[in-house]
Amino acid sequence: MRNAPSILAPLMVLVACNAPEFHSGKPLRERVVNVYSHRHYESDQQIFDGFTKRTGIHVNLVMADDDEILTRLQQEGANSPCDLLITSDAGRLGLAKRRDLLRPIHDSLLEAVIPSHLRDADGNWFGLTMRARVFAYDKRTVDPSHLRTYADLTKPEWKGQVLVRTSEHVYNQSLLAAMIAHEGRDSALAWAKGIVANLAREPKGSDTDQLLAIGEGIGSVAIVNSYYIGKLMKNTDPARDPARAAIGVVFPDLDGHGTHVNISGAGVARHAEHMPEAVALLEYLVSDEAQALFAEGNEEYPVKAGVPIARELAAFGTLTPDTLDLQALATYNAEAVKLFDAAGWH
Repeated sequence: MRNAPSILAPLMVLVACNAPEFHSGKPLRERVVNVYSHRHYESDQQIFDGFTKRTGIHVNLVMADDDEILTRLQQEGANSPCDLLITSDAGRLGLAKRRDLLRPIHDSLLEAVIPSHLRDADGNWFGLTMRARVFAYDKRTVDPSHLRTYADLTKPEWKGQVLVRTSEHVYNQSLLAAMIAHEGRDSALAWAKGIVANLAREPKGSDTDQLLAIGEGIGSVAIVNSYYIGKLMKNTDPARDPARAAIGVVFPDLDGHGTHVNISGAGVARHAEHMPEAVALLEYLVSDEAQALFAEGNEEYPVKAGVPIARELAAFGTLTPDTLDLQALATYNAEAVKLFDAAGWH
């Protein structure tokens, strides 16, 4: 493993002085960082622009779908130009680690800012933002006091009312993986079967589609990621008015551990040629400035303590996140997929 001391501040000083060397004494080469990302948000570009303005390091961005980006990185091997991988879901980041696509680093700033359960113990990946897996409900018909836990949604009173996307999506796989970690295989399978028994329709579409279906009266409760609700509330499209007006939010509890959360995160690529720049960008991504942009621009929860959350998220209430070590999401992903198949959740 390589030690990577906090380097963002030295790089900033070098920019100001126009010095020809990094703090390590190595010659200053082309000052770029090549990023592979599947995040397609305008706020991310604002963050990269802020990093370039602060450090003078240019960000070359390659965007692709989540699974495609891992495949590309693996196929490129030692010839990959990627310095930093940014993607969503701890399970997917764990897969990148298992495929040996990431380079472990130890960085005092990252380890001080990011809680230990939101980063890889070996330093392969680091959480940048959190998303909570919550219940959106129809305020016109639902008493939220009946929706305190994830298990509550399997009760017979919700038969024909539940909306959710397919089991192929990693958001659902990671939720079930967390249940396996906390409650065991049998309990997780029973939950998945209970949801299937209460479906309003076959699982399909995105989390946004589930929210719109509540507005249309197709179902009364949806399992969705919190940031989709925040983005819906900020959207001014009149066609979405029915959903905006109807939706309330519950933070369900998972067996006394709090609400399931997942992350967007990043790791230095195994064959990174611009490692100091990659680490500098990682450090910037957990700065107050970048964390505030993640929160306001994409309705995500900051991983850094003290950074305010977006107004739309604050209106939902207080999130008490599950502090499960998110490495478990990768550990139990394959088992979760098998349980979904056994439950008939396709």
